[in-house]
Amino acid sequence: MGTTGRADRFYDEQVLDRLNDRMREFVGRQEMFFLATADRHGECDSTFRAGPPGFLQVLDEKTLMYPEYRGNGVLASLGNIEENPRLGILMIDFLRDRIGLHVNGMARLVPDEEVRAAHPGLPVDPVPGRRAQLWVEVTVEEAYIHCAKHIPHLQKVPAQQRGRAWGTDDHKRKGGDFFGAAAESAGRPPYDRPAREAIPAWAEEGSEGWRREAERALAEARRRDAAANTRQAFSGWFR
Repeated sequence: MGTTGRADRFYDEQVLDRLNDRMREFVGRQEMFFLATADRHGECDSTFRAGPPGFLQVLDEKTLMYPEYRGNGVLASLGNIEENPRLGILMIDFLRDRIGLHVNGMARLVPDEEVRAAHPGLPVDPVPGRRAQLWVEVTVEEAYIHCAKHIPHLQKVPAQQRGRAWGTDDHKRKGGDFFGAAAESAGRPPYDRPAREAIPAWAEEGSEGWRREAERALAEARRRDAAANTRQAFSGWFR
């Protein structure tokens, strides 16, 4: 789309392979973030994580760690990380700076007792339902800004009006059947994900395999363009 120069400048000027001092300060005061994961087939999932300021711990310039609290039992993100350790974290400060920070990296799951043995000064959250069951340790590979454009400026509701229900099993307090999905479940067969094709051998090789396949696809596209020898109207990506 003609943006290669802009993209190159962005990588040169804004993308770091670590968290600098300002990024570490920013992470340390966030109360929420959005998490992106994918399984070994590349099927994606995005979710939301929240906690008190500092729940996303900065261990050093290359390492983040966040707790996994008790949830709905599906464990979609943790299941994905077990199959594919790559993840993306997006933090957005809606309240003060109206800016965001992306962190991409490699993750591993660590039991709570192992984390506390390695970091004995880690605080224990006293709120019921907000006790870590395990932790996700993230090795930072990319860290870069999410610009302020279109980020709304929000205000905090006073604590007494929030009524957060940490760890509750009360169906209504968790949101109930807000979208009416349960009402449509009668007579529906059990959910079963469609069968997936076997993972290509090149995908099993990690980043080198992906890079080689991308180069092959680009070479094929150039060959087709050269064979056509004329400019034609765009007719779709797959010809």
